[in-house]
Parts: sequence; C-alpha cells; structure tokens
Amino acid sequence: MRVPTVVLFAAAPAVVSAVLAQTPPKMVRIPEIPFVATSNEVAAAMLRLAGVTERDVVYDLGCGDGRMVTMAAQDFHARGVGIDINPDLIRRARNHADQAGVGNSVRFEVEDLFDTDFHEATVVTLYLIPSMNVRLRPKLWKELKPGSRIVSHNWDMGDWPPDKVEEVDGQKIYLWTIRDAASR
Repeated sequence: MRVPTVVLFAAAPAVVSAVLAQTPPKMVRIPEIPFVATSNEVAAAMLRLAGVTERDVVYDLGCGDGRMVTMAAQDFHARGVGIDINPDLIRRARNHADQAGVGNSVRFEVEDLFDTDFHEATVVTLYLIPSMNVRLRPKLWKELKPGSRIVSHNWDMGDWPPDKVEEVDGQKIYLWTIRDAASR
C-alpha cells in the first residue's frame, strides 16, 4: 500500500517542530587542568581546617573522584556538592559516594565551575591552579555569604591573604573566610 504524498508533507512540519523543540546538549569546556587526587589525609585536614559540621554544605570545585564531598558527608555529616567538567569523573564520584553509603547526602554535577551557582555553599574546597583560584575569587566574593569558608590545597589566592595556612604531609592548605563586602 502506498501512502499518499500529501500525508507525508502534512506530517513534515510536526516532525520539524519536534526536532527544533529539543534542547541542545549543554556545551562543556575541555578541562584546563588534569585531575590529581588529594590524599585522604590532606582532604580530612582541609575539612577540619574549615571547621565543617553537619550544618555545612561543602562544594568541591573540580571534585574529581568525589572523595572530598563523600568524606564531608561520611565523617562530618555535612551535605556536599561536587562540580567537575569531566563526566567520567562525575560517574566515578557518584559511584564512590554510593559505595560509601552517602549518596543521599551529596550530589555531583557536570558543570563548568565558572558557571556554577555557589550561593548555598558554606564551605568551598579547591585543588586547582593559582590562576584559576584568582579568577574564581570575584565569583566567590559575590556569591558566598559572610562566614563561608574556602580551603585550597597547595595554592593561594594571589594577593588575598589567607586566615590560616597549615602543612599536612608536605602539602600546604590555605583557609579564607568570607567577610562583608567592605573588608574585601
């Protein structure tokens, strides 16, 4: 049986509309830095330095395998959010959190950290590179509430002096506290 041509042409606008209505996939940038894991000892020291408690929401920017937010949930009973641009690392992070039994306390997002909304964070952890830390500084100042803490593994924030610096296993960790806008 042959379908009349007019029926095919009548269906074409509906098909085109359906295709055009689909949301295109979000374009994600290529990572600027490779994933290098923070040791468990340094991760625990970073969370202790930030004074993480069950009232905190810990954001790990460039979360890699998710150990920081998983540890925050498991050992400090905080909630956590891991952000990474690499979908394979995010899958690993989700698996790691599920295996640790904290999958309901954390979430992981494939996002560019410069496009991520940090408003709910009370603690932000970083293991990036110095230039990225400095580029993030205005966004952190703008979005984090006074009293929020930022902890960085190995790298400072340029000319923003840290509140405290510690050394763990030969690695420096830096702590800053967000103050009111007048003190920045």
